[in-house]
Amino acid sequence: MAYIIVVNPAILLAAGIPFGPSMVATILSAIFGTLVMGLYANRPFAIAPYMGENAFVAYTVCGVLGYPWQTALGAVFISGVLLVILTLAGGRTFMSRAVPMNLKYSFSVGIGLFITFIGLVNSGLVVRGAEGGGPVMVGALNTPGVMLAVFGFLLISLLLIRNVRGAILIGIITTSFLGFVTGIAEAPETLFSMPPDITPILFQLDITGAISWGFFAVILTMFTMDFLDTMGGLIGISAQAGLLDENGDLPEIEKPFLADALATVFGALVGTTTTGTFMESAAGTQVGGRTGLTAVVVALLFGIGLFFSPLLSAIPVAATSSALMVVGLFMLKPVTEIDFSDYSEVIPAFAVIALMSFTYNIGVGLCSGFVLYPLFKLAKGKQNEVQPAGWILFGLCLLFFIFYPY
Repeated sequence: MAYIIVVNPAILLAAGIPFGPSMVATILSAIFGTLVMGLYANRPFAIAPYMGENAFVAYTVCGVLGYPWQTALGAVFISGVLLVILTLAGGRTFMSRAVPMNLKYSFSVGIGLFITFIGLVNSGLVVRGAEGGGPVMVGALNTPGVMLAVFGFLLISLLLIRNVRGAILIGIITTSFLGFVTGIAEAPETLFSMPPDITPILFQLDITGAISWGFFAVILTMFTMDFLDTMGGLIGISAQAGLLDENGDLPEIEKPFLADALATVFGALVGTTTTGTFMESAAGTQVGGRTGLTAVVVALLFGIGLFFSPLLSAIPVAATSSALMVVGLFMLKPVTEIDFSDYSEVIPAFAVIALMSFTYNIGVGLCSGFVLYPLFKLAKGKQNEVQPAGWILFGLCLLFFIFYPY
C-alpha cells in the first residue's frame, strides 16, 4: 500500500492541494483509520485514501465543475459524518446483510479483476488504444519498465508455486532492487527526511460552502461511492480470507464500517479525500493476516513512512504493479460459488464483475448489481427474495446513476 503515499498527493495536486502537505495528510489519515480498524474493529484491514474518489475530487469536482479543493473537502467531511450517523444507527449493517450471496461473491471477483487491471495499466502492459482501434491495447513489451514488471510477476508466481512465505513482499523488494541496479528506476538519494509542513491544508475545509443544493450531487456521489466501496471491499476480502460466517456475513461488520467512516471525517480535517478499506489488504490476508494486529503493524509502518518517504516513493511502479496482478488472482476464487443456473442471480453478478473492471470504477459496478437484482427478481415473480433493505439500496444506487456528475 505504500504507493498511496506518493500517488494520492500526485493526483490531488491537480485539485490545487500542495504535494508535501498532502503526502503528510495521506499518511496521517492512513495511520488513524488503520489503528481504529486494528484496535477497535480487530480486523486485518488497512485504511487509506481511496483511489477513484481522489480522482473524482481532482478531475471532476475541482477540474470540470470548478469548485475549490477546500469546498470539496467540506463535502468529504459531510459525507463522512453521514456515514458515521448511519453506522451508529445500524443502517449500514442492516443493508449489508440484505446483499444476496451471489452479489457478495461477485464483489470479490470484480474487485480482483479491477486490481489486476490497475496492475496491468500501471506496469505499461496495457495502454490506451490507438485512435481508430480498440480502447486498450498491449504496451511496448520491449521497454525496460514493462520487462521489469513482467519479471516481478513471474518471480512472485514462481515463489507462490514453491510455497515460499512472503512471496509478494520478496517479489517487491527484489524487483525494486533490480530496478535500482539496472537504472530502470532511480534509486533514492537519501533514505529518510523530516515530514513536510501540513499547516497549509490542515483544517482548511469549507463545510459551509459545501452545504448547498448545487453540491447535493457531489455529496451523494461521495457518500454512495464510500458506502459501496467499503461494503464491497470488506465482503470481498473477507470472502477471500474465509472470514464470513455461514450466512455469508462478516460478524460485527459495524465496527470496520465505523472505522472507515471516522477515517473519512479525520482525513477531511487534515486535508485529504475519502478514505476506506484498501483492496490491497487482500495481500495481507492471503499470507495469514486474520486479526487487528495486522492492521496495527500496517499503521506503525505508515508512521515510519513519515520519515522514509524518499525510500518509499522510490519503489518502482513495476514492483507494485506486478504484486497487484497477483493479488487480483487471489480474489477470483469465489466465482466458482456463483449460481449460473439462475439468470436473475448471475446477470446482476456479471454486471458487477464486468463494470467494476471495465469502467475502472468500483462504485459503478456495485450500483449496477443493486439496481438489476431487484428488477430481475420482480420480472421473475420472485420479488419476495428481495429484502426491504435491498430496495433501499436499489433507490440509493438509482439516485447515484441519476445524479452522478458525468
